[in-house]
Amino acid sequence: MIEQPALLTEQEAERPNRHGALRYAVSKAAGALLSIAMVIVATFFAFRLLPGDPVRALAQGRNMTPEQLDLERSRLGLDKPLAEQFLQFVDRTLHLDLGTSYEYKRPVLDLIGERVGPTLLLTGTALVMAVGLGIWQGARAGWRPGSRFDRLSTGVSLVLWSVPTFWLGLLLLMVFAAGIGPIPGLFPTRGIESVDAPGGIAYIFDVAKHMVLPCLTMVGVVYAQYLLVMRSSLLDEVGQDYVTTARAKGLRDDDVRRRHAVPNALLPTVTLVFMRIGFVVGGAVTVEAIFSWPGLGQLFYEAIRVPDFTLMQGTFMLITVSVILMNTLADVVYHLLDPRVRSA
Repeated sequence: MIEQPALLTEQEAERPNRHGALRYAVSKAAGALLSIAMVIVATFFAFRLLPGDPVRALAQGRNMTPEQLDLERSRLGLDKPLAEQFLQFVDRTLHLDLGTSYEYKRPVLDLIGERVGPTLLLTGTALVMAVGLGIWQGARAGWRPGSRFDRLSTGVSLVLWSVPTFWLGLLLLMVFAAGIGPIPGLFPTRGIESVDAPGGIAYIFDVAKHMVLPCLTMVGVVYAQYLLVMRSSLLDEVGQDYVTTARAKGLRDDDVRRRHAVPNALLPTVTLVFMRIGFVVGGAVTVEAIFSWPGLGQLFYEAIRVPDFTLMQGTFMLITVSVILMNTLADVVYHLLDPRVRSA
């Protein structure tokens, strides 16, 4: 008699999938480490190509002799050969020491720790608003392409996406902060809090009032990405067999969209959302500079203005490493969510 092959148990069938997922995660982690190593090298040499002498910039307003300038350059370690400076930079970075700021005379990690809170508050709030608005409008526009809502929402989002960030920020400042004619300014022009900020619940409202214009600027130039990706993904799902079957069963149109089409269309948006999460840590240099928001973007702008090599290197590495890690996490999550990726 011919023996029938034994059927695999559920645990035995899942074991290869788990091993494949583990290998995929390890390969992505290795790629992320390689990217971070390249970022460390590029960070050091890229900022050395910027014009300007940090020692002379720090000496502005002070009558310093050439000997004093050389002494200051020696104190900062800028008189050493470039190769020796690079090796010291790599050694400090591996020990999580980002150096001391030329301008502030303080450890870079301390400066970053002070500024990361306001940045996460502003960019995190703007990200949640942009994702929610973009997905909601994209789902409605993609479900009924060519409708009045589709044309209006897509047109407005594309216009805002094409507008330069600094121009939109300045426009909002002129209209809603500086006021036009007899209309007084509705929102503050700069900072995270008022000079005479109250305490308690009133302080929360004061900070929220300062966040309105920066958040509107960031949401306006970003949410179109989520709208267009969601709209395109939903257009691909509308013609699928499972949507036709759900409609044939008598389900309401809104239920078919919400329970069946939208969850599948959300998968391509996962990568985009994780990419933006990486940028949340770095903030938005332009927006924070325009509204004088005391975050990492403003700190990076101040470092470029000097130039402050150690501060630039520290903030830039934080931004790029966070983006790399979030992209890697997005790839792993996408691999777990979409069976088509696992089978490939």
